[in-house]
Amino acid sequence: MSIHPYAGKRVPKSALVNVPELISTYYTQIPDTTISAQRVSFGTSGHRGSSLVGSFNEMHIFAVTQAVCDYRKQAGINGVLFMGIDTHALSYPAQLSALQVLAANGVDVRIAKDSGYTPTPVISHAILTHNTNGQPLCDGIVITPSHNPPSDGGFKYNPPHGGPADTDVTDWIEKRANSILENKMVDLKKLTLQEALKANNIKEYDYITPYVEDLQNVIDLENIAKSGIRIGADAMGGSGMAYYTAIKERYGLNMDVFNDSLDSTFSFMHCDKDGKVRMDCSSPYAMAGLVALKEDFDIAFGNDTDFDRHGIVTKSVGLMNPNHYLSVAINYLAQNRPQWKSELGIGKTLVSSSMIDRVAQSLGKKVIEVPVGFKWFVDGLFQGKILFGGEESAGASFLRKDGSVWSTDKDGIIMTLLSAEILAVTGRDPGEHYKELTEKFGAPIYARIDAPASAEQCTILKKLSPDDVKESILGGEPIEAILTNAPGNGAAIGGLKVIAKNGWFALRPSGTEPIYKIYAESFLGEEHLLQIQQEAQAMVAKLF
Repeated sequence: MSIHPYAGKRVPKSALVNVPELISTYYTQIPDTTISAQRVSFGTSGHRGSSLVGSFNEMHIFAVTQAVCDYRKQAGINGVLFMGIDTHALSYPAQLSALQVLAANGVDVRIAKDSGYTPTPVISHAILTHNTNGQPLCDGIVITPSHNPPSDGGFKYNPPHGGPADTDVTDWIEKRANSILENKMVDLKKLTLQEALKANNIKEYDYITPYVEDLQNVIDLENIAKSGIRIGADAMGGSGMAYYTAIKERYGLNMDVFNDSLDSTFSFMHCDKDGKVRMDCSSPYAMAGLVALKEDFDIAFGNDTDFDRHGIVTKSVGLMNPNHYLSVAINYLAQNRPQWKSELGIGKTLVSSSMIDRVAQSLGKKVIEVPVGFKWFVDGLFQGKILFGGEESAGASFLRKDGSVWSTDKDGIIMTLLSAEILAVTGRDPGEHYKELTEKFGAPIYARIDAPASAEQCTILKKLSPDDVKESILGGEPIEAILTNAPGNGAAIGGLKVIAKNGWFALRPSGTEPIYKIYAESFLGEEHLLQIQQEAQAMVAKLF
């Protein structure tokens, strides 16, 4: 994909979303269920779409919320449902629609007080905290399309384990929601908005205080405060805006918080590689504004809109590659959490850097390699069997200091604060730590290529087998393994990974966009990486 002329530049006014049009279309556009793009579809992170193209409208939210209510009933879940929203323009209207249905179904709901916003990890934390107290099982809904453009909306369901719902749950909800749409909403129970907002089962809740108070049990905030390091926290106009301010005040951190007011056009952002407005805290183009401030702080960081991902900016390297930071975080945590059991494993997705494997081997830790999607780490974190679960797309979580579960969804807040802890405790920022790792284990080069793919082509890629690869050499080295199932849990990859001694590639279709992705890495340099990418593309061409 070529680099757009707007990449890394402030969003031009001409590219800003028309919020009134977006919201009015949400209420007036009626989805056509005979068009696949206008049906409810749960990808790797829930249902996403835009009101402008008929894929995220009020009828979708009515239907999917009723489906969640029906799922809860048949699953025996009757505790509190914690609901959070992010700052996308469609999130608040979607919350209001969902409340009409939840109120009518008698679900006991908690929403942020004062029409506030709630990060994804805070919902996970709330679910887990309440479920350990012996109360009726709680679950949650997060209305967010993550880092997607401002025109998008999203809807995620987190069952009682606190993490993203697995496919058996999302398939059930998706099927039920589409059935409700197809049957002209006859199974829908809803109140008027006025009735819902006055309903006794819809209550406001203080999400901020319990989460912020509990942070000291997962992050060494005392040492961060004592160090006096200058911290830059870019809230990126997201759902955690009020959280960084609360953390700063509660723990006395030397931290500047900015972009912490609502702007659903996200006009303060810089355009991503393709010229789109995308709150991707792992993109050097989208994060160009924060990178320009790196000399003003000892450590700086930002988060995507629902605060489940992290972007770390250091003086030594600027914006860190997510894989680099995951490697540093694992290496640091494994050596600085004395209460953790020695047998704890490390969770990584199979498209994350092999640097993690080399770090883990040096630590004597087992790597649990799983398919793409944070849901695969839920059980390991919940049961305290893995100390860390991380994705190449800058999403991760880890255990409390005492080795118990903190969150079973990605937590961008603890990952950003961890970067400050690393600097405060060691005197070196994460970029400097990664340089030390490359001196010990080599310096891998990692890249991802996105390419257009039709629905038919995506289906082909999902169903590949090792026999579909006829080649025996990758990047001049013998192919050591061809995987269509993850070695950590045996689950289907939904694509394919080809591995040689000093390089690998993986390909898989996107769960949310009409594209496929080629991930590749080399420990032998740029030319070798390019060779691997070219060979991977040639293999894909033969499949189509």
